[in-house]
Amino acid sequence: MTPSSPTPIATRSGDNSDLPLPLWELVALMVAITGLVALSIDMMLPALDDIAADLDVARANSQQNVISAYLLGFAVAQIIYGPLSDRFGRKPVMMGAIGVYLIVTLICAMTPSFTLLLTARFAQGAAAAASRVITVAIARDLTSGRRMAEIMSLVMTAFMAVPVLAPAMGQLIMVVADWRWIFGALFLFGIALLAWIHIRLPETLHPEYRVPLKVSTTVATFAEALRNRQLLGYTLAAMAFFGGLYAFLNSSQQVFISTYGLGDNQFPLAFAIIATGMGAMSFINSRLVQRLGQRRLAHTALIVFTAVSLVHTASLLAGVHSAAAFLGLLAIALAALGLIAANFSSIAMEPMGHIAGTASAAYGMISGVGGTFVGWAIGQLYDGTAIPLIAGQALMGAAAIAIVLVTERGRLFGTGDETHH
Repeated sequence: MTPSSPTPIATRSGDNSDLPLPLWELVALMVAITGLVALSIDMMLPALDDIAADLDVARANSQQNVISAYLLGFAVAQIIYGPLSDRFGRKPVMMGAIGVYLIVTLICAMTPSFTLLLTARFAQGAAAAASRVITVAIARDLTSGRRMAEIMSLVMTAFMAVPVLAPAMGQLIMVVADWRWIFGALFLFGIALLAWIHIRLPETLHPEYRVPLKVSTTVATFAEALRNRQLLGYTLAAMAFFGGLYAFLNSSQQVFISTYGLGDNQFPLAFAIIATGMGAMSFINSRLVQRLGQRRLAHTALIVFTAVSLVHTASLLAGVHSAAAFLGLLAIALAALGLIAANFSSIAMEPMGHIAGTASAAYGMISGVGGTFVGWAIGQLYDGTAIPLIAGQALMGAAAIAIVLVTERGRLFGTGDETHH
């Protein structure tokens, strides 16, 4: 076995006996690490109006920047954590990033201005970006292929409880305190997570697979990743798809509360219904991916997402504007995320085992930066109706299908075992 062709631990044994933690704890810890990202986004959603009022934000759509600034920092910084984790290991880099997260979260809590809040939110997202890169890299260190997709689906299934509960948690905090205490809760969560990682998580990157931290090596490694047809194609497809999702995150509070008249207590419930659908599909994915393969599930779900979004757009243009119809169709479309996210990531990473950290960073940065700007652009088109959001999602779904078709050379619904270069 050479350093360019590492064998995942779980692949060698064929079961969970060689995992460094019990499967349930490994999944729970990965959920907590990735949950830091979702909590930092979704707990803020009920507070956007209060933040805008407290910090004298004049333009209503500008409150969306509290979400977009975080997403942009989250996406951009992933390019840093890949090489760092490939050189120094997964654990020390993750712990250092959480330390930075704690500092900037306190700044968010104490900010006197909207500009400083956006700056600190960018930094908060940049610190939290380590969680996305390193959890995928840890999964690739330990597993590969359909086994990796199965474990990532279990993580995604449990993770979906976070966005189900997070807006309600934020709303509950605001019942007894102001929006600044949401950041206080995030700070306490970060402290607990740091302790868990320090005590229980061993290093998963074997010393012989560490890559020297040199500019020339880093550039060459990124170039190698981006020359791979499979990784690049699914990265660009994910960028389009996540653009539609981020548009929803940016404008969900305005659409549900301002457009459809849901109260502050009803908004978290509507958000929970959508997140529950995503979680249910993630669980289904974890049960089916070994039998059907990543491509069949992901491609089918992407087509469903696009078709439902097109039907939804047509219904809005035809004058169907009931809250129940909007929530139902949007929940069906976004449930597809549970069959797309883990599988897209797994397909993209399959040929990248020898540079998993850097490849994960490339995937996350490109799909995240592009998705953030697409989502921001769609969100800024909010005009008091849901038409820009839903039409934007339909367009992004169609773009993702086109990119996948090119990547797969016109073939869809493969088994997921092929590797394209």
